[in-house]
Amino acid sequence: MYYCCGITEKGVMPHNEDAMLIGRAVIDKGSSEQRLSSPFIAAVSDGVSGEAAGEVASKMCLEQVRTIEDFQRNKLKTGLLEIHHRLAEYSQKHKDSTNMQTTLCGIAVSEEGEVVSFNVGDSRLYRYRGGRIRQISRDQSLVQLLYEEGSITQEERRTHVHRNIIFPAFGNVKTDPKIDVEIISGGMEYGDILLLCSDGLSDYVSSIDMQEVLEMPKSLPKRLSLLVKRALDHGGQDNITVIAVIYQGEDPEE
Repeated sequence: MYYCCGITEKGVMPHNEDAMLIGRAVIDKGSSEQRLSSPFIAAVSDGVSGEAAGEVASKMCLEQVRTIEDFQRNKLKTGLLEIHHRLAEYSQKHKDSTNMQTTLCGIAVSEEGEVVSFNVGDSRLYRYRGGRIRQISRDQSLVQLLYEEGSITQEERRTHVHRNIIFPAFGNVKTDPKIDVEIISGGMEYGDILLLCSDGLSDYVSSIDMQEVLEMPKSLPKRLSLLVKRALDHGGQDNITVIAVIYQGEDPEE
């Protein structure tokens, strides 16, 4: 049994281009809590700023992701690529949505408990285990590339002028995205927290700050609310979405 909760918040922006998927529910406003049995999917999607209809792209993407039923790595990747093609086709047929794009980061938990991650763009997946947090996903962005080649430091990566430039995302009409699909080594253990978030959180709250909040003796929804508040207090200028998934064991009363 898994407990999932999430928040999607427009922050200081006039509208929300983020959305989240928990089980079968696509949410683009407010918060949600669910207890889920495997198989299920949880994901965040962030409409790309500067492109048309980001909020349409993010919500439409998740509405199609929730229909995926085969979580085997290669078939999941094929299914996600098909969704990208549908989004691109839609944007070419609707002038008000031309070249709409969105990031996508999520997990698919199979009936056997295997956890597969998938990612396009710069939304993120972290695992909190034993008091420590570690980023599982890899940002598909210019600053990540510069960081990996040693051109910028970790701190410069957070504040770089081009930190919002990402590689082709879902819906790009010119280039297919590179979809990272990986089985998470070590899966989920009792008490683990998998944290999914848009860059509206990770750009303003460091992994150390996330770890500090997750250590607090508060309910999980209150900890997520505190993460959102910290992003806003640190000058957040974007929509903010965060989902937490915790494994509670076979017995939901454990």
